[in-house]
This record gives sequence, structure tokens and C-alpha cells, in this order.
Amino acid sequence: MLLYKRFTFNPIEENTYVLWDSKSRDAAIIDCGAINPYEYGQLEHFIQEEKLHPTLSLLTHMHFDHIFGLGWLNKKYGLRPICHELEQNNYDMQEKMALEVFGMNIPLERPGVLRYVKDGDELTLGNHKLKVIHTPGHTAGGVCYLADSLLFCGDTLFAGSCGRTDLPGGSMQQEVNSIREKLLTLPDDIRVLPGHGPETSIAREKRYW
Repeated sequence: MLLYKRFTFNPIEENTYVLWDSKSRDAAIIDCGAINPYEYGQLEHFIQEEKLHPTLSLLTHMHFDHIFGLGWLNKKYGLRPICHELEQNNYDMQEKMALEVFGMNIPLERPGVLRYVKDGDELTLGNHKLKVIHTPGHTAGGVCYLADSLLFCGDTLFAGSCGRTDLPGGSMQQEVNSIREKLLTLPDDIRVLPGHGPETSIAREKRYW
């Protein structure tokens, strides 16, 4: 069985997820947005308490609020991020974006990418497979991870809304297409776990799109 825990971190109130296989205790940290020692400590305490073995650092996209904790994750657990190749440019420019868009002058540690994924790839977590779904729109290389009945969708799809498309690499038409053609075609009972705000479901989101 796959289990997960959501944490809401940093001033942008980004959702960071810990996903794990209940049998092997292997865990993936998805969009590690922890920004300070207190937030790092929350993650570390939970991982220790649940006796988890972090094996994957997954990124839905590389906006700064989703990558604040990558340096800590690399130092603490030796994990390097996995993302779509089209996110590399975003990765390189996030300090500038944080300053220009949000006025946040925060140095970012950016460990080298471990692996680039593409649409249809599968990643192994314990005894489970996570399917990669490329969903451009919020960013060019945005992806979602489908794990059994759970969809970790970053900022592609929110409860009753979607992520902004006015930043570099964004396209509202692409985002709408990604939502309608790649996400809303999934089974109705899929639980949608977004990068901000509450969870929703495919059935519920079909009302809005």
C-alpha cells in the first residue's frame, strides 16, 4: 500500500509530500519546499518516526517555492532531484525569479539533477510504480506523478482552478490542454494532490473544465 503525508511549507504555502510504500518503507519526497531549520526538522522527525528510507526526490516543476529544500535533502539523505529536462532552464533562474516576482532574496542550493524523466516513464518506489505524465502549461517541463489512486500534480491543477501561466515557459492553452486531455481522462476516483491548497478529485474537477 502507498501512504502519504502532506506538509505545507515556506511563505508561499507550498505543499510538500512524503509518499511511501508501507511494506518496504521506501519513500519519495515530492517538491521539497522546506525553507528553514524548523521545517527541515518537521520532515526529519516524520521520516524518523515512520522509519522511512528516502530514495527519491521528485519535482513536478522547478519554481523556487518547490525547490527550497533540495540542498538540505541532498545533504541529509544524499538525494538529487528528478525532473523533466525542460525544467533545467527554470532551475537555473529561480533566484532571479524569486527576487523579481516576489521580492525574496534567498540563496538557493541547487544539487545537480539525478535524472530527467519524460511522459510515460515509470519510477519504482518499493513495490510500486509511479507513472510520469508530462503536463506543460504552468511550466514547459511540468509533470505529474500517478501512484496507484494518487495524482501528485504540482501547480498544473488545483481544487477548482489551475496554476498561473504568466511566468517564463507558461502557456494557458497548453495548461488547459494538459488538464483536459491528460488528467481529466483519468478515473474519477483518482485523488488529486496539488502543489498548493486542498486536495480534490478527478470527478470533482470535471465540473470546472
